Amino acid sequence: MLNDRQLRLLLDNLTSAVLVLDDKLALCYLNSAAENLIAVSNARASGQPLEEVVRENPAALEALRASLASGEKYTVRRALWLLHNLEECTVDYSVTPLPDLGLLLLEVQSMDRLLRIAREDALLSAQETTRNLVRGMAHEVKNPLGGIRGAAQLLQTELKELDDDGLGEYTQIIIEEADRLRNLVDRMLGPRKPVELQPVNVHTITERVAQLIEAECSGALIIERDYDPSIPDIPADSEQLIQAVLNIARNAMQAIAESIGLGKGSLMIRTRVQRQFTIGRRHCSLVCRIDVVDNGPGIPEDIRERIFYPMISGRAEGTGLGLSLSQQIINQHRGLIKCESEPGQTEFQIYLPLASE
Repeated sequence: MLNDRQLRLLLDNLTSAVLVLDDKLALCYLNSAAENLIAVSNARASGQPLEEVVRENPAALEALRASLASGEKYTVRRALWLLHNLEECTVDYSVTPLPDLGLLLLEVQSMDRLLRIAREDALLSAQETTRNLVRGMAHEVKNPLGGIRGAAQLLQTELKELDDDGLGEYTQIIIEEADRLRNLVDRMLGPRKPVELQPVNVHTITERVAQLIEAECSGALIIERDYDPSIPDIPADSEQLIQAVLNIARNAMQAIAESIGLGKGSLMIRTRVQRQFTIGRRHCSLVCRIDVVDNGPGIPEDIRERIFYPMISGRAEGTGLGLSLSQQIINQHRGLIKCESEPGQTEFQIYLPLASE
């Protein structure tokens, strides 16, 4: 027979969170996984009512009491828990009543990581689909553009021989507009050359971006730095990574200028190390995270899910190509870029692996 110490050791080595409640729905025991999930120790939580540590809704508490009275098991999917520290987490949990002991056993699985992986998979899939669509469309556009430009050049040559400068001006307009469209298509396609990864100090990237933004706004915008000096060098193409971060910071600066004015605006560039992170379905033991946070008007809700697509912009003067280009560059670095936005704060998060794979 196993003694109490051995039973606790077994429970503490489970990856599922285990909570035990008494007949008053007060916590009796949390295993190690439960302590990590709800950010409280077993010693501190013991004897506390469940609703003071984890809140769901009044109906959930009634269901727990009914299960204890009836002896029936049940399972809840995608429950949103509000923890005592005001953080939220999404969980699946199963309730098993132990009527002989007057206890309830809750087995809890956190779904946040799985949901995040699913969202990132969908995001990466949508981005890949968009890239393929743009690439195909670009080639279809560039082929006839080349023919139009060539025909206009031949016509311009013929008109010069006829000494007809008036009509020659029209052919020059055709050539210039064909070149403009070709340049636009090239920008939609993004960088042509592959990234050349070299060890780079991430703060040389962020400082260069900060200096460029300060120069563009003549120091009118407050730029804050919050750097983690312990971040090791990352494998990156310095020139392209500067362009990716600069596009995001410049968008923020322009949005602030058009809404509240640069004098009232602020831009935060923050760096951190994040452990055990998943990019798509690749597990990374360490990633470097670059956050670009501004206090601008936020991204309009109707385009929030499409901001990385080409030609999507929340500004009247925007081309909608900057974020698309940034997303392509970060993907070439095998990283991930995400955005969270609400009125008064927009935060872009760039995740880059800290080791070449």
